[in-house]
Amino acid sequence: MRKLVTKKKFLAMAFLLIALGVFVGWGRVHRVGADINPTYEKLKLLADVLAIVERNYVEPVNVSNLIHGAINGMLETLDPHSNFMSADVFKEMQTETRGSFGGVGFEITIRDKVLTVVAPIEDTPAFRAGIQSGDQILRINGKSTKDMNLMDAVKLMRGPQGTQVTITIMRQGFTEPRDITLTRATIPIRSVRSRMLEEGYGYIKINQFIEKTHPDMKAALSKLESKEGTLKGLILDLRNDPGGLLEQAVKVADEFLEAGLIVYTEGRVEGQKMKFYAQKKAKEHDYPLIVLVNAGSASAAEIVAGALQDHGRAVILGTPTFGKGSVQTIIPLEDGSAIRLTTARYYTPNGRSIQAQGIVPDIIVADLVPESQRAAPPRFMREKDLEHHLKGDEQKTGKTPEKILDKPKKGETVVSPERQEDPPLERALELLKTWQILNKIVKQKAA
Repeated sequence: MRKLVTKKKFLAMAFLLIALGVFVGWGRVHRVGADINPTYEKLKLLADVLAIVERNYVEPVNVSNLIHGAINGMLETLDPHSNFMSADVFKEMQTETRGSFGGVGFEITIRDKVLTVVAPIEDTPAFRAGIQSGDQILRINGKSTKDMNLMDAVKLMRGPQGTQVTITIMRQGFTEPRDITLTRATIPIRSVRSRMLEEGYGYIKINQFIEKTHPDMKAALSKLESKEGTLKGLILDLRNDPGGLLEQAVKVADEFLEAGLIVYTEGRVEGQKMKFYAQKKAKEHDYPLIVLVNAGSASAAEIVAGALQDHGRAVILGTPTFGKGSVQTIIPLEDGSAIRLTTARYYTPNGRSIQAQGIVPDIIVADLVPESQRAAPPRFMREKDLEHHLKGDEQKTGKTPEKILDKPKKGETVVSPERQEDPPLERALELLKTWQILNKIVKQKAA
């Protein structure tokens, strides 16, 4: 009888989830009647398996863990960015977007069923230890990451400041995996850094889009613009920026646009179809702008780069971006857990789909490859390399994006490594100076 009650409870919960799905708009109302019976049959099968496992497994089982596992498995069949978050992981995620968390400091995903680094966060234990985009994480504290989901991996690597975690990584060019021990730190995601490169030429680096990104960037702009002399040009560095909050990306792009569409989203549900426009501002930043991107620039960073490129407001320089152009909606559940569900795609103002295609720079300049890896430069990972990735919408662009290599073509001159530590940044600064000189020539000719 107890098993029957469990099964009935599970079915009741399943019907509640279906009702919730209808309430929030998943599926059209007139189809619910037709779909409910086949859906019920599949849920009955799931409930049968749950009852069999609970009754017959060799050891007593935790039903809550089984249900959470089933939900997680369901979401993992969709795409790499839809997943289940337990209550503690959900709480930590909310803390992270507000500006800090305890851990080692890199964004991860799953590529070819292997836990893989998307990008390290600047000035963190992982960044200082030399962790790079594309590094495969084979073990965490000796525990194999094979078949491990993202949330479990994050949980293992996060922890109190001062404690240590050992990760085993494999990288193209390595002959065997290497252990790297990192000391966890409270990672204050310092979203914005800025400095004056030379007189009249400013630099702003955005590491991640969190709740305070836009106000911090406005403060940085104000400081740069208050220096003696007029700001002649600005470099906005979005390299290795894994993204973050859509709202902040829109505000950052809006800061440099006078009017027009910034980004729009399209999904199956009417509520997921949104458009975001630039707002009229009291002060315009009318100096030349160059945006730096690379394979680690994803999501919100791609929205900013795509909007500024489509409006002709900035020159995009670097290598093609990651290509994560999908919208994830966080839906809290009654037990304190939540699901992260992909609900729409992003499009640039001109209708280009970012998903699995990314933003192709106007000028290709590769980041400097460390000397130890020049014999076998790493192949950077992008969204299109991920298993089950959501396909891009080529109909929106009318063509597939140009194929761009991650490394310079044979015979192509970048910048001598002996002279420069950051070729894209040096190239951007040279372009801004050239821009200024050409403008003077044009003005003199017109006079």
